[in-house]
Amino acid sequence: MNGSLLLDWGTAGVRHLPREVGVAVVVDVLSFTTTVGVACERGVTVLPFQYDHDSAQSFADEHDAVLAQRRDRLDRTSISLSPDSIRRCVDPPRRLVLPSPNGSTISRLLRADGRAVIAGSLRNADAVAALVQRDHPDAAVAVIAAGERWEDGSLRPAVEDLWGAGAVLDALTRRGRPDLSPEASAAVHAWRGVAADASETLHDTVSGRELHALGFVDDVRVAAEIGASDVVPVMDGDVYRATR
Repeated sequence: MNGSLLLDWGTAGVRHLPREVGVAVVVDVLSFTTTVGVACERGVTVLPFQYDHDSAQSFADEHDAVLAQRRDRLDRTSISLSPDSIRRCVDPPRRLVLPSPNGSTISRLLRADGRAVIAGSLRNADAVAALVQRDHPDAAVAVIAAGERWEDGSLRPAVEDLWGAGAVLDALTRRGRPDLSPEASAAVHAWRGVAADASETLHDTVSGRELHALGFVDDVRVAAEIGASDVVPVMDGDVYRATR
């Protein structure tokens, strides 16, 4: 298991990870981990929190933080799960509580298990791999593709998260980590198959089209900035902080 590279999906995948996995990379391209990355680039500390929970504002108040608003209720002047909203913010908060139904929940579950937890995306996949190889060269690594959810709460696999996971895993193999599980290998092949056109293809995914329809095309554009960031959000206790 030492040095192995694994892929799994969603909260159920987290609960079934082998105990030997010491490092977990969460990939939620549209949009949790992309948003965390943009926030950390701007010096914001991010506190993941469960989605649409009544105690979110109290949690934010207790931690001297700003609560991100729901993207579907955004008044275009507030910060939300939208990475573009954080990029456009003139005076970003020092600490941000960021609820999400997928990436945030996964991050909290992984951290509760005592693993090193990293937020990966198409924007920082290479930087994530470099940090993992520098700080955890012998650890078994699981990349968790967050996916979306159907109305009944079940997992809806999201191809953009498969690509993001594949981008991280591909970058790790290029750094001498060849021990891919079959699932991880499939993700790498999926990524390599789309990498040349990924910035455009991301807009055509189901999630990309949904964000277009809601008026958040700029969020897709931000997520499609492949390799644009050298900032790696790493969980320190219960918060994500920027690491390079």
